[in-house]
Amino acid sequence: MRPTPHTLPATPVPPPPWRDRLLAWRHRLIASPRFQRFAAAFPLTRPVARRNARALFDLCAGFVYAQVLAASLRLDLFRILADGPMPAEDLARRLDLPPDRALCLLRAAASLGLLTALRDGRFALGDLGAALLGNPSVAAMVAHHAMLYDDLRDPVALLRGTGGGMGGGTGGGTGGKTRLSGYWAYAASDDPARIDEAAVAPYGALMGASQALVARDILEAYPLARHAHLLDVGGGEGAFAVEAARSAPRLRVTLFDLPPVAARAARRFAEEGLAGRATARGGSFHDGLPPGADAVSLVRVVHDHDDAPALALLKAARAALPPGGTLLLAEPMAGTPGAEPIGDAYFGFYLLAMGSGRPRTRPELADMLAQAGFSRVREHRTRRPMLVRLLVATAP
Repeated sequence: MRPTPHTLPATPVPPPPWRDRLLAWRHRLIASPRFQRFAAAFPLTRPVARRNARALFDLCAGFVYAQVLAASLRLDLFRILADGPMPAEDLARRLDLPPDRALCLLRAAASLGLLTALRDGRFALGDLGAALLGNPSVAAMVAHHAMLYDDLRDPVALLRGTGGGMGGGTGGGTGGKTRLSGYWAYAASDDPARIDEAAVAPYGALMGASQALVARDILEAYPLARHAHLLDVGGGEGAFAVEAARSAPRLRVTLFDLPPVAARAARRFAEEGLAGRATARGGSFHDGLPPGADAVSLVRVVHDHDDAPALALLKAARAALPPGGTLLLAEPMAGTPGAEPIGDAYFGFYLLAMGSGRPRTRPELADMLAQAGFSRVREHRTRRPMLVRLLVATAP
């Protein structure tokens, strides 16, 4: 007698690997309120328990911390304190805030390392506040984050593509339209080459300011003096191209970007006195890149594109280079040791709100470079890999 489906013997399910069982046990233990109370009281586990509790609270309170920074920048607090410490009462008048609310901001900023609370009641710059004075592009990015916060108001809707800040930020009806995608004209347009200059000016200026943070790091990691001609693709308003030209006095530079962006870059080259050896060309990489350069740079460009257009861009770069030519691919990367939240969390959600692109790991980018026809992919260490890492590849 043949067995019916109901009498068929069940296929044995293999037990999970011991590492998985151990991890599951550990997580059950950590989730136990009884264990949490024990760990917080036991001398050997107390430091770890407190550190984890602080980390968890920081995750919950991160938005408030960011808004303390935003308020400090909008009120120009750090510049006011640049000449020296001041009493809270004087700062309240300079900030045009009620004394009690000014003190709330000052104490909050001091708790985050932006200010230092002195014993005599005055407040001075902290190390982080002083560092911000030397990096005006950070202030521009913080102000720009207001749009990102709108898009992140409902993160699940953003992940599902059913909501966005353009229509109020919560729920359907927006077709996935976000405030950042509207601000980033490249992503919002079906035909980027036809965008006018007014549409690209705000984002171009912001990216140009932030590009200055990483340009020197890239050029220190890979000096360009060995090259004769650099093609900077997606170079925006020329922040990296200008630094490249200054770093190598004999280097010719061609910037390639959308026509209205290239027009703004050309004006900057003239203002910087580089018009003789730095030019800007407008177009779309889908139509090919101009040949003639022995080096091509892609600075924070590839991660702005989804996989198919990113690979097409790399193939266009390979086609533009002669045998032996060099490609520089520089951007923040996912999985960067010690900076995983920056590459994976911040840039992951930022690009999601932009509507295009994603952060990629070094192996993912190396694989794409190989698919595009490059060889000898190697990484050159930069000073601040959390902000930018550099891969150098050769056209065989």
